Amino acid sequence: MGRTARGSKSPTLEDVAREAGVSRATVSRVVNGVRNVDPGIQEAVRLAIERTGYAPNRAARSLVTHRTEAVALVLSGAGDTFATRVFADPFFGRVVNGVLGFLRPRGVHPLLLVAESATAREQVVDYLRQGSADGALVVSIQADDPLPAMLAAAHIPTALFARPPGAERVSHVDLDHAAGARLAAAHLLSRGRRRLATISAPHGLPAARERLAGFRAALAEAGIDALPAVEGSFTSDSGARAMAALLADHPDLDGVFAANDLMALGACQYLREHGKDVPGDVAVVGFDDSSAALTCRPPLTTVRQPVERMSARMAELLLEQLQGTRTEPASVVFAPELVVRDSA
Repeated sequence: MGRTARGSKSPTLEDVAREAGVSRATVSRVVNGVRNVDPGIQEAVRLAIERTGYAPNRAARSLVTHRTEAVALVLSGAGDTFATRVFADPFFGRVVNGVLGFLRPRGVHPLLLVAESATAREQVVDYLRQGSADGALVVSIQADDPLPAMLAAAHIPTALFARPPGAERVSHVDLDHAAGARLAAAHLLSRGRRRLATISAPHGLPAARERLAGFRAALAEAGIDALPAVEGSFTSDSGARAMAALLADHPDLDGVFAANDLMALGACQYLREHGKDVPGDVAVVGFDDSSAALTCRPPLTTVRQPVERMSARMAELLLEQLQGTRTEPASVVFAPELVVRDSA
């Protein structure tokens, strides 16, 4: 049959069925994602759809599947400046890229929501309860964020970036943060650095505690018990302030581990501006391998967190719930990798 001629009516399910040599009901089952259709038949229908140019009516399809083919990507935190900080941090752009890369080829569209207050979190839950999206992908930087528990209590399909803060059983992806910090410590020690310090992430976050604990443990194994530490807030400005405090109290330090690349960038800027060579005087290692690692001068040695792959897997975990192929929560932990550049 081939593609419908220009000016003729749009192709129908019956056209696809004739082209594929199957019944209209079979085409409908394939289009609506019903499982247990023979893979060969699915492929025949897919090719017939391409040849005829058939486009399923999304509104009609949603009446059958009870799905919107959209999911909410929720950035959750606290404070009036939360949204501003989110969009200034390259980490969140990488999350969006990973989610988009997985969902778009599957015809699913992410809707971006920001939950920066108790009211906004209630609005997110209400929005999802009303069926405006099929489920939620949640990225939170608040240690005691109640949103995952709220979504679980509302029985809304959910997947998280990082393990849930409480006891709720929710599918999530995470990184072995302690192992990543150990990589940073081992690298600094291998460069002969012994007077080490760290710029930590906010201590309330599990990832921050794990990175700090992993770094401390690696140093203790090397016979270094004292570790000066200043807490930052994931921003380059906080990294610069932390570096200033560390240098004021420990002017002879020769190595710094920062718990994210933006804080490491701020630390490097402060060191340069105050006459310290990086890495000659002070070696600096970051965490994430974000775009900030390449804009840093010198380019930043860092621990790579495969954010795009983690985000894609998070989206896959949610789709598995929506398709009914996963009935129990899953925990997927990724391994970090050291990326050596010029700062250490």
